Amino acid sequence: MKRRGLLIILSSPSGAGKSTLARRLRAWDGDIRFSVSATTRAPRDGEVDGKDYHFIDEPAFKRMVRDGEMLEHAHVFGNFYGSPSGPVQRAIEAGEDVLFDIDWQGAQQIANSPLAPHVLSIFVLPPSISELRRRLESRGQDSEEIIAKRMTRSWDEISHWDSYDYVLVNDDLDVAEERLRTILTAERLRRIQQPGLLDHVRALQSEFEAEQ
Repeated sequence: MKRRGLLIILSSPSGAGKSTLARRLRAWDGDIRFSVSATTRAPRDGEVDGKDYHFIDEPAFKRMVRDGEMLEHAHVFGNFYGSPSGPVQRAIEAGEDVLFDIDWQGAQQIANSPLAPHVLSIFVLPPSISELRRRLESRGQDSEEIIAKRMTRSWDEISHWDSYDYVLVNDDLDVAEERLRTILTAERLRRIQQPGLLDHVRALQSEFEAEQ
C-alpha cells in the first residue's frame, strides 16, 4: 500500500553522532535522501548546484521566504540558508522520506509548517559531557579554540531536547542505529502516513455487506 513520506529531522550537539547515524540510516535504506538546502553564498570548488546546494541570490531567497516557500531558514556568517518546501512536498507525496540535518531552531520552524503532520524529529544525546569532548578531540579536525566553542554551544542545543518526538542516548552506536531504524519503521506505519487505508477499509465494508 502506497504511503506518504516522512520529514526526518536529526539534531544533536556536534560530536554526539548525528552525522554517523544519518549515514548509517541511508546505508540501511537507500531511498532516504537528504534535503538539499538553498543558500546565498557562492559555490565552493567542486560543489554542484542542485546536488550540494541550490545556489540563489539574496533577493530570490528573501522572496521565497516571503512567499512561504521555505520550510526553515537562518542567517549564518553573512549568508542565508534554508530548506525549499516544494521538493520536500513532492517527495512526501511520492512516498519518499527526506532527511534533515538541522539544529533545534530549524526543527521548530519545520514543526510549525504546513508539513508538520509528516515530521519525525529525533534528538541525539551524548552519554556524558566528558565523552562529548573526547569525541570532538578524537576527530582531530578542529583546534582547541573551535572545540571550546562547540562545547560552549552544546548545552544550548541539548537544552531543547524535550521539543523532539524521540530522544536517543548514543552510548553505543550500533544500539542507537537499531533504535533509529525501529522508530522509522513504526512511524512509517502511522495512519496519517497511509492515505490508501480509507479506500481499503471501504472495500472491506463493501465486501462484508455483499456477503450478508
